[in-house]
Amino acid sequence: MKHLAALYKQELLENVLPFWIQNSKDEKNGGFFTCLDREGKVFDTDKFMWLQGREVWMFSMLYHKVAPNEQWKEMALHGAAFMQKYGRDAQGNWYFSLTEDGRPLVQPYNIFSDCFAAMGFGALYKIDPKQEYYDIAKNTFENILRRRNNPKGQYTKQIPGARNLKNFALPMILCNLSLELEHILGSEKVNEFIPEVLEEVMEVFYQQEQNLILENVLEDGSFSDSFEGRLINPGHAIEAMWFIMDLAVRLNDPALAQKATDIGLRMLEYGWDKKYGGIFYFMDIYNHPPQQLEWDQKLWWVHLETLVFLAKGWQLTGSEACKAWFDKVHEYTWKHFKDAEYPEWFGYLNRQGEPLLQLKGGKWKGCFHVPRALFQVWQTLEKAPAFSGTPSIV
Repeated sequence: MKHLAALYKQELLENVLPFWIQNSKDEKNGGFFTCLDREGKVFDTDKFMWLQGREVWMFSMLYHKVAPNEQWKEMALHGAAFMQKYGRDAQGNWYFSLTEDGRPLVQPYNIFSDCFAAMGFGALYKIDPKQEYYDIAKNTFENILRRRNNPKGQYTKQIPGARNLKNFALPMILCNLSLELEHILGSEKVNEFIPEVLEEVMEVFYQQEQNLILENVLEDGSFSDSFEGRLINPGHAIEAMWFIMDLAVRLNDPALAQKATDIGLRMLEYGWDKKYGGIFYFMDIYNHPPQQLEWDQKLWWVHLETLVFLAKGWQLTGSEACKAWFDKVHEYTWKHFKDAEYPEWFGYLNRQGEPLLQLKGGKWKGCFHVPRALFQVWQTLEKAPAFSGTPSIV
């Protein structure tokens, strides 16, 4: 598998990262532009805090784990300075979006702005250990925990008590975020936290009868027969399973890695479009029509996170099913999402696998899923097994 590892490494270092370095940095106002067209030209100047935090994390992480490239560090510091100056309200909540010069546009309703700010400043602290970065990461994480049972707070649209649902995305992110911030939180705190998020992901949202993971459940963990309660997002669940695998390595728990592999494979089989290939965006657990009109689109992050899951499942368990699926998803993803003419990858395809939009970045797509997945697959395919006795795939 050395040739595949080299392919993912080359794509990351020679195409994708140069695209963001050359096109996203706002030299005038600070921070990053993320609304970039096919060639990398800026088509909208709004700045979204969760994408700013993700880009800070990306360049900090690469500096720490790949090479002490001063250009990468400078990119991380550049984005962090803008976030630090403009990104929070008086209570320390991170806005959703700002104007290009840092004026607030959208209120801090989205807790994922906070999640990726904590990740970004936590990673930056590893490469530039200033107390202010440590404090931002720690205080933001503590604020996330305070808000976790009512993430949108005053900005929620739901009538209190009408149908109180909790969403899979936050416990899923916390699986990853707790490991990312272990150097900030301390191992004891992370050890206390892990069982809680594991139970949420692997017991509450996971439906044993169908062997599927739901996007929303009622507050008591029970099923809600509603649009939201029936919703399946295969990509979310599959991404979460590689987060669980990382926790399994942290805990030295091969059985947990195997369970995550089994669940992820089931989600992939369920979500695969047997007619056109690729993974559906949204599905209904009873096969009713989903409320999301984009349900049958094929999205970049879903397929890239699936490749990470399959590489890790293959590496940790030696699963032949993971290897076969990796080959299949790799072929689809590189054929349909990679742009043969310009760097970076398409984000949105129709069901038939044709690009719906020519953009390379926007409100939801930034410098994150493509480079992170390329890095993760490259690193995983080069690694020795994490558990003794498991076969190597390299």
